[in-house]
Amino acid sequence: MKRTIKKISCPSLAKSLCFLLFGCALAQAHHSHASEPPKFAIAIHGGAGTIEKSSMTAEQERAYRAKLEEAINTGYVILEKGGSSLDAVVASINVMEDSPLFNAGKGAVYTYDGTHELDASIMDGRNREAGAVAGVKRIANPINLARMVMEDSPFVMLAGEGAEAFARSRGMPMVDNNSFDTEHRREQLKRAKEKLDKESRQDKDYRAAVDALPAPFRMGTVGAVALDQQGNLAAGTSTGGMTAKRYGRIGDSPVIGAGTFADNKSCAVSATGHGEYFIRYNVAADICSRVAYQSKTVAEAADEVINQILLPVGGTGGVIVLDVKGNIALTFNTVGMYRGSRVAGGAAEVAIFGKK
Repeated sequence: MKRTIKKISCPSLAKSLCFLLFGCALAQAHHSHASEPPKFAIAIHGGAGTIEKSSMTAEQERAYRAKLEEAINTGYVILEKGGSSLDAVVASINVMEDSPLFNAGKGAVYTYDGTHELDASIMDGRNREAGAVAGVKRIANPINLARMVMEDSPFVMLAGEGAEAFARSRGMPMVDNNSFDTEHRREQLKRAKEKLDKESRQDKDYRAAVDALPAPFRMGTVGAVALDQQGNLAAGTSTGGMTAKRYGRIGDSPVIGAGTFADNKSCAVSATGHGEYFIRYNVAADICSRVAYQSKTVAEAADEVINQILLPVGGTGGVIVLDVKGNIALTFNTVGMYRGSRVAGGAAEVAIFGKK
């Protein structure tokens, strides 16, 4: 009886070897990918303007740098533990809202009538969900209420008493408006009103009087942008607005697309500066559009909008920008900007003066 020996063809053998090698390669690639460090990053700002070293004591500079570093590290720890970019943005902004050093929350400037009106906004890069509040007077941390509007309401922006009524309906505590009082902001209001009244007597033109105010009276904001380990971007901005503002003036900080924008397909932006210009030129969204549709880097897009478009028409201020690869731009056309950033595995970097 003859035995039949089954022959294995060369093509079959080659195919089997190919599958084996391909499988090994996939396993190796997966192992290599799994061993890569997680990519996440955060950037913050505490406002742009005429910030000169000569006008600041060494003690004041140390205080600002310490608070900026605290804000960065607070958000960074959340990202490092796998937390969301939204949580990191809110936590970092809370640190600055709770400090009298910045024009947001506790350090908010005064209106012309001697009260405080606060604005904030937040945006989720995953789905462009957004929330904002404007002209609130009794909310300690407006960025928290902006997030609540985004997550717990069908709206994007709420203002004034309505925003506060919504906050109460969600159990958020109210604070007295005078809890935002600080002596140095009171002195700023006094000087601003003197300048406004003088200009108004000379020109009898309120708009011209406001335009004549020095830049520090028209600026002041805090903000953060973050990228989490899941690859999601978020941006948030909070402010006390413009010193001696009247008639319920609202700046760019609560306006989605002007002061805040985030989209995983492009970038996340938080802005600070003369709000009317940032609204008119749709600054935050314009930067992200250039990244998305013109394949610009965040540095290129920010430079074009801040230095080539805004500055020639008189728009002063700056932005912090972050993309899904962790690239960061801290761009401004003023003398200085309180700013800082930290990327995965790196140390916190903070700066105040100049372009570096």
